[in-house]
Amino acid sequence: MTDAPAWTALPDLASRRLGGAVLWANDEFFAERENLIKPEAPRFDTYTFGHKGQVYDGWETRRRREPGVDQAVVRLGVPGVVRGVVVDTAFFTGNYPPEASVEACGVEGYPSPEELASAQWHTILSRSALRGDHANAFDVDSDRRWTHVRLTIHPDGGVARLRVHGDPVADPRLLPGAVLDLAALANGGQALDCSNMFYSRPSNLIAPGPAAVMGEGWETARRRDSGNDWVLLRLATEGVVRLAELDTSHFKGNAPGWASLSGCLGAIEDPDAWFTLLPRTRLQPDTVHRFPLSGDRPATHVRLDVYPDGGMARLRLHGRPTEDGRRHLIGHWFNQLPAEQARAVLGAEPGPRPLDADQPLPEALAGLLID
Repeated sequence: MTDAPAWTALPDLASRRLGGAVLWANDEFFAERENLIKPEAPRFDTYTFGHKGQVYDGWETRRRREPGVDQAVVRLGVPGVVRGVVVDTAFFTGNYPPEASVEACGVEGYPSPEELASAQWHTILSRSALRGDHANAFDVDSDRRWTHVRLTIHPDGGVARLRVHGDPVADPRLLPGAVLDLAALANGGQALDCSNMFYSRPSNLIAPGPAAVMGEGWETARRRDSGNDWVLLRLATEGVVRLAELDTSHFKGNAPGWASLSGCLGAIEDPDAWFTLLPRTRLQPDTVHRFPLSGDRPATHVRLDVYPDGGMARLRLHGRPTEDGRRHLIGHWFNQLPAEQARAVLGAEPGPRPLDADQPLPEALAGLLID
């Protein structure tokens, strides 16, 4: 996608790689709904015909002969605040929908498609024109945390991929309060910046699960100078990192020779605010390295430096949230719930938001984290 919006660098919350699922579609006559959230780019093979015509790598409905629209409901693999959506009609030329819209909802638990039909849906993308064979990108102006999205195409046709880019917001009730992966994307960690992402994005480092292939990690171009490559991470919350896992699985001739970790508490622009978590340490190719860390200084950000370049599959930073960190996890999540989900959480009206950082948490929220 040329001149892609900045938010396309954020994780695709709907991706199958993050645990997303297409729960329902009213029609998938020509091509299956599950294709919508495949992490890889769409592809097209000429003269691949099945019983129902050309086989498309996307979701395609039959031609409507009556008024109406077609819809698909997606459960986000990682709930969060949506910053933008891409309705990608790659290879759909004479059979793409002229228009599309997207709604979202935030609900408790794991509702069925039938239960989701009666949920309170909010429009995050109004009915908008699409181009065929094009990655149609749309900004989303919403500060709520959503768990599901519903794509509507007007009136029918084919969509190759639906990308739902945004900021993950973890549910603190599902996190162990004692020790957790402070860097994990699913817990709210984020890759803010990096020196190089020639082959793949640094957000892959903190994705759920192990990398299945080299392409699911972060890999830089070969350096031809005296510098080194790095990634800057914002942790899910303030905490003390006690165990680092640097995983070079699948990287054999292109793993970094060494790596180090540094942390800081808030002031990332101040060089004096950074402290060493892991000194420069030799790495091996295709290896899961685990290093216990002895410091007790809390951090909100961590920088991974690799020397001089190369690729890494995953980075895990296990640690204990501070009391301020625990409060942040709860407040950040609760402040971004849609009103109907906040009522379900409290069993009553949610009251004023945002929660004031200088006041105690409401009693109903104070004990949410698992000890």
